Amino acid sequence: MSREPLTIGIDIGSTAVKAVAADADGRVAARARIPHRLRVPAPDLLEHDADEAWRRGPLTALQRLGCPDARAVAVSAMVPSLTAVDPAGKPITPGLLYGDGRGRAPGADSQPLPALGETAEFLRWTAARAPGAAGYWPAPAVANHALAGEAVIDVATAATAFPLFDGTAWSPAACADRGAAPEQMPRVETIGAAVGQVRGTGAALATGAIDALCEQFVAGADHDGDVLVLCGTTLIVWTTIAEHRQVPGLWTIPHTTPGKSQIGGASNAGGLFLGWVDRLLGPGDVQAADPRRVPVWSPYIRGERTPFHDPDRRAVLDALDLTQDAASLRRAAYEASGFVVRQLIELGGTPVSRVVAAGGGTRVRPWMQAVADATGRPVEVSAVAEGAALGAAFLGRIAVGLETTIADAARWASTGCVVEPDPAWAGAVEDRYQRFLELGSRRSGALPPAAF
Repeated sequence: MSREPLTIGIDIGSTAVKAVAADADGRVAARARIPHRLRVPAPDLLEHDADEAWRRGPLTALQRLGCPDARAVAVSAMVPSLTAVDPAGKPITPGLLYGDGRGRAPGADSQPLPALGETAEFLRWTAARAPGAAGYWPAPAVANHALAGEAVIDVATAATAFPLFDGTAWSPAACADRGAAPEQMPRVETIGAAVGQVRGTGAALATGAIDALCEQFVAGADHDGDVLVLCGTTLIVWTTIAEHRQVPGLWTIPHTTPGKSQIGGASNAGGLFLGWVDRLLGPGDVQAADPRRVPVWSPYIRGERTPFHDPDRRAVLDALDLTQDAASLRRAAYEASGFVVRQLIELGGTPVSRVVAAGGGTRVRPWMQAVADATGRPVEVSAVAEGAALGAAFLGRIAVGLETTIADAARWASTGCVVEPDPAWAGAVEDRYQRFLELGSRRSGALPPAAF
């Protein structure tokens, strides 16, 4: 194990808690993964057992790492999320997750910005289910309380709770309208602040950040035209642009580099869709598939976020025939995810410099190959699949004075491999991409992509 000071990042993901201990150069000295259940009690619902995933999972991950001399611990997590807790900080209601129908306001059928408004409706449902609970907390607050007795979240996570959080504090009126009070909400601190001490250790508790932000810190996709593809349960595509601009159907958010923005968004065509396909099909070697004999998935098994913002959209499998097998259907699923990447890039209208892939899905080589084939570009795969946890570990360094600026996290970016497009698939993939676009346009009206 490295003798340099280690910091720990813990990432609460959709299907597992991932944790890494990293040294000053971002080398991973230890890692742990604690799986948990992603519950889908109805087609439009998505939740965790919050005690299992948000409280016990981080505690177990920290114990499994076995790094007693770590200087700091920071937690990242997906947004939005919410549960009610008892006075001991133990969850007493389901942990509601992004895209759950209980986060949809009556009469609302779209979300113009990431997670905007969902937390407020989560609070309305949760407070009605557990009135007078000791607290109403998102995943990082539950984890931070379990680790250090501090129900605290970062300001970026809080900002996704608008209008509950107005940018400076919890709004008494907005909270009251949903059945809660500001004192039942978690404390809010700046990203990378020291906010407590982890129980039983000498490590500081640092505020982390949203998982996608933590991934971005250490991905190195910071130049104009760089595309960052986050391959998790949710597929997220961000293209770095020099100026803020809006495109219908897409999200635009600030980049961590001052003056720059990111355009793109989140899709359900990530691991959520691919895992479902995997459970349906028998064994099949994707590499053995015939490039000419692959059907086309419209991959929206639980609606779609960007660019359609249509929770009622459903999946379609087009052009099946008797010559196709499990291998061709698996390849079609990976291609569909790659087609979503390409569509979001093209809709953004920015010339592409490079494509960087990060997240746990980068371990799935057929997925990375399909992204390369669908976009026609090399995909630079990050060397550390647990990017959100790694970014959180860097924030831990800031909290204890080992770093001074988030911008320096770029030195932790590293490429594990480069996946090149396969020329043998180019023509057939292009034909299927056009069919993919046609399938998508049938439901919502045409969304013609810009030239790629």
